[in-house]
Amino acid sequence: MASLEDRISKPDNSQPEEKDTESSTGTNVNAAPFVPSGSTSWADETAEAATNSEPSAVNAKAEKEMSEMSQAQTDGASGPLGGSSGIYDPSYEVNVQLSDLQANPDDPLYSIKSFEELGLHENILKGIYQMRFTKPSKIQEKALPLLLRNPPTNMIGQSQSGTGKTAAFVLNLLSRLDYSPTMINTPQALVLAPSRELARQILGVIQIMGSFVQGLTAGLSIPTDVANRNREGLRVQIVVGTPGTTMDMIRRRQLVADHIKVLVLDEADNMLDQQGLGDQCIRVKLLLPKTIQVVLFSATFPDQVVEYASKFAPNANQITLRHEELTVEGIKQLYLDCPNEAAKYDALVRLYGLMTIGSSIIFVRTRETALRIERRMNEENHTVACLTGEYQGAQRDIIIDSFRSGQSKVLITTNVLSRGIDVQTVSLVVNYDLPDDGRGHTDPQTYLHRIGRTGRFGRVGVSVSLISGPRSYKMIKEISDYFGVEMESLPHGDWDQVEEIIKRVIKSSRAGSNFQTTNAVASSSANGTKDFSM
Repeated sequence: MASLEDRISKPDNSQPEEKDTESSTGTNVNAAPFVPSGSTSWADETAEAATNSEPSAVNAKAEKEMSEMSQAQTDGASGPLGGSSGIYDPSYEVNVQLSDLQANPDDPLYSIKSFEELGLHENILKGIYQMRFTKPSKIQEKALPLLLRNPPTNMIGQSQSGTGKTAAFVLNLLSRLDYSPTMINTPQALVLAPSRELARQILGVIQIMGSFVQGLTAGLSIPTDVANRNREGLRVQIVVGTPGTTMDMIRRRQLVADHIKVLVLDEADNMLDQQGLGDQCIRVKLLLPKTIQVVLFSATFPDQVVEYASKFAPNANQITLRHEELTVEGIKQLYLDCPNEAAKYDALVRLYGLMTIGSSIIFVRTRETALRIERRMNEENHTVACLTGEYQGAQRDIIIDSFRSGQSKVLITTNVLSRGIDVQTVSLVVNYDLPDDGRGHTDPQTYLHRIGRTGRFGRVGVSVSLISGPRSYKMIKEISDYFGVEMESLPHGDWDQVEEIIKRVIKSSRAGSNFQTTNAVASSSANGTKDFSM
């Protein structure tokens, strides 16, 4: 079979590609209550603030998923929320660039080997143990002492999915709150995420890790239905939200920001790189006290964004990796050569039987493509769900919760779910359309985030990219070169062999993976864990 280089010169028999409306507008202006505040790639912003912050109840059906991986540490969504288990603890040395040139690497807290060394309150330690952490991951060894030291310093942290970034910044938040009775209803920490789905997931981690902390309150600042809005405002210690909604709530004094100590941006590279979201994040920061600690975390940080991030979080300690070290081990990356666009859909239907072995996500470029494929596959009796920025908040919550619980096995989506979302059962990701940056250039960063929805924290996963025509051949070659990985070509004409290859990977063991496991087993609902759904 011809190499990727050879195929770039093939005649282009594919149909014209649609514009990436999901990455340019982020929402359908006719689908209330979503009215984008700027040009963003995430459909999560409203012109008027949504102020209902009450977390919903845990979907009990998801608890059964804990049994598979009950002995592993977790990050991202936890077991009861249908999240993956296990911390990816890579073998590379974490690179730390200290903002304080006088910082002493020989200081006993420059790097730690146990959580007990941090001097945390025992109730916070109990939450760590409930998350099934027994010792810090490599990223946490370096990040936590820098995050927790006083006076607080800013941080820019980059590390692969599943290495403990979420747990690190949540631990910092819990450690800095004032839990006195007069401050229980006072916002003291703010976490911003690019999508409502990721915000709900982060809230879940906060509530599980903080389940032993007396007086902890946390809530959401995300778009919601007008009828459910709480006009009295958001009276919790930790607020997790999307930038536009949060900005509007602060301006309306529905979120009093006078006592906020810490600002965290999750998936910070995307937030700062997008014109609309970046502007909103800056405006939110300007509405906060000047003394706040700014913490930026992401799995990827392109060079041009690092420079901007350094201005957003001045004098920050930086933990970064080269992009060559960012590929996800444990994910078998495949591509399928399709003669034309029609053959891509036929291939997708052929793959459907493999998608239901676990759960699968199909990524497309536009919401129009997503809806068209959903409609066509359902008409042909293939059960699939669809989630794009066009849906209203309550609908999106129902769809993602159904996918987490396993009621829906196949989810078609745009880049709205490419970042941070952790669903344990996802074993296959299909790139129906390869990602670009909205300007016609290949987007390896988004590709990495997409395929990172499978193979979470050490589990085996498969990604299949459907390519057709010189442009898509060129894109997959550029992605392969960018990360320095070999991608295997699937035989288009031999579906028995395709099925054998994919099944072999999905069903293969986890032996040889570089992931920590522990003997700690924690009940998802014991010890007063608050009810919430992700």
